[in-house]
Amino acid sequence: MLFSSTEPEVVYVSRSDVTNPLAAWSQHGFELDGTQWPSVEHYYQGMKFENPDLRDAIRAAPHPKEARDMARKNKRQVRKHWKSLRRTHMIRAVYLKCRTHPEAGETLLATGSAKIVETSQYDYFWGCGRDGRGENNYGRVLMDVRGKLRELSEAD
Repeated sequence: MLFSSTEPEVVYVSRSDVTNPLAAWSQHGFELDGTQWPSVEHYYQGMKFENPDLRDAIRAAPHPKEARDMARKNKRQVRKHWKSLRRTHMIRAVYLKCRTHPEAGETLLATGSAKIVETSQYDYFWGCGRDGRGENNYGRVLMDVRGKLRELSEAD
C-alpha cells in the first residue's frame, strides 16, 4: 500500500479567495463592537490601529485587498502589542462571521475533523509558507472556531 489510510484529511484554504466562505476576504459582513464590518479582513486590518479615522477608512475600503493595502501604508501607526492581539481579533471576527452567516458556519462544520491549512506561500504566521513550515495560524483559527461551533450545536 503506497498511502496509509490513517493519513488525516486536509482542507486547503486561501484567506484571499473571495469566493470561499472560509476565507478572510469573503464578503460576509458582521457587526462587532457596535460597528458593521464588510469582511473579516476589513476588521482584522482595522483593529491594527487605535486611530478611529484610520479604522473607519479601512472599514470603508471597497475591497479587502484595499483594506490590507491601506493598513500596510500606515504600518508606522500600528498599535503597540499588536502581535499579541492579532490572533484574538481574527478568532472573534471568524466566529462572528460564522454565527452571522449560517452558510459560512455550515461550510466550516462540513470540514469534519480535517486539518485546515491556509495555503499562503509567503505568510509564515497565518499560512503554511512556501516550504510548509509556516505556523498556519489561520487554519488553526478556523479549527478552533469549528470546535466552538460544534460545541454550540451539540448543546442545542
